[in-house]
Amino acid sequence: MAERIRVLIVDDIPETREHLTKLLGFESDIEVVGAAASGAEALELAASLQPAVVLMDINMPGMDGIATAEQLSARLPTASIVMMSVQGEADYLRRSMLAGAREFLVKPFSADELVTSIRQVFLREQEKLGRIAERPTPAGPHAESRAETHEAGRIVTIFSPKGGVGRTTVAVNLGVAAAADLGKRVCIVDASFQFGDVGVMLNMNPKNKSIADIIADGVVDLESLESVIVNHSSGARVLLAPSSPEMAELITSGAVKQILEALRATHDLVIVDTWPWFHETTLNLLDLSDEIVVLMTLEITNIKNVRLFLEVAEQLGYASDKVRLVLNRADAALGIRVSDVEHSIGRRIDETIVSDGRSVVYALNRGVPFVISNRDAQVSQDILRLARKLTAESDGFASRDAKPAQKKSLFARR
Repeated sequence: MAERIRVLIVDDIPETREHLTKLLGFESDIEVVGAAASGAEALELAASLQPAVVLMDINMPGMDGIATAEQLSARLPTASIVMMSVQGEADYLRRSMLAGAREFLVKPFSADELVTSIRQVFLREQEKLGRIAERPTPAGPHAESRAETHEAGRIVTIFSPKGGVGRTTVAVNLGVAAAADLGKRVCIVDASFQFGDVGVMLNMNPKNKSIADIIADGVVDLESLESVIVNHSSGARVLLAPSSPEMAELITSGAVKQILEALRATHDLVIVDTWPWFHETTLNLLDLSDEIVVLMTLEITNIKNVRLFLEVAEQLGYASDKVRLVLNRADAALGIRVSDVEHSIGRRIDETIVSDGRSVVYALNRGVPFVISNRDAQVSQDILRLARKLTAESDGFASRDAKPAQKKSLFARR
């Protein structure tokens, strides 16, 4: 017999607890193991009952659902939280997701919605745990011990030679998907040092420490690296850009290289979001990367710039498999065919991501990545597919051990 999903119900209204218990009692694969009337009681019961799913009301006297979820996520990280609320405002959803909730139900909801949500969050967590168990060296709490036993991860830089193509959006959602869905140890690095937006998209406190806090006079304090990395509720870790543009001057190319190499040693995947123009630091980032995801759209100026970038990449001696072309907003009807784009740039497009402005903008304004808030959307599935391909190639990555191509100067005379 398959394992039943152990559910803990948390709601301050007795009638609601009783109704939900009866409703779930009809499901053969779900077992209600307990019911709590408050946040404090929920924490006590969760510790003893070890539920797989916690069905939690957001509005409770004393410790509310969000505060309870934050503590529960820290004490019992394997429990998936489904938040319930009569209010469906974006702020409630955003705060719930940041607290660790994996699903959000607006009351009143149907029995089918309830049961489907419980099964989905349970299945996602089981898949995540299964992937983690298959890894030869699971991530430990101490970076130093992990660096001694873990094969170096991959650095993937998200780049575009033109702004406005969704580079930061893809970088953030890609990192979150790899962490939350694939169980990878991921660090997202905001290398747009003057005007970075990664923190905004993840609704992080602008007062959080950044990469600039461990660099003084070009010297990096690697021992303090862990102290400036911010943990996101999805499981992804984030190294933020400085809060003030003038602080970007503190960050040298050599410092960035040291930091990324240190992150590579302790993570499966390092996602780097960078700016859309060539600069010494940008070129060093591209050189250091195991793979460059070049983002483009069906716009003639962007296509022209990507073609020029590919010429530069060849001049710099990059192997063809180091550059992965990704067409964003691929289904946008702009009068340009994909086949025409491929003919113009001289190579095939490797991956596509659909256009879904509503989901993307809604997620941006709430500070919750759409791969979490709208996981079933096609744009989320496209990002997840790309994350799987990037992480699947992390074992035995050939170009890391292969003899590098001779690097040429970008500004060499022809």
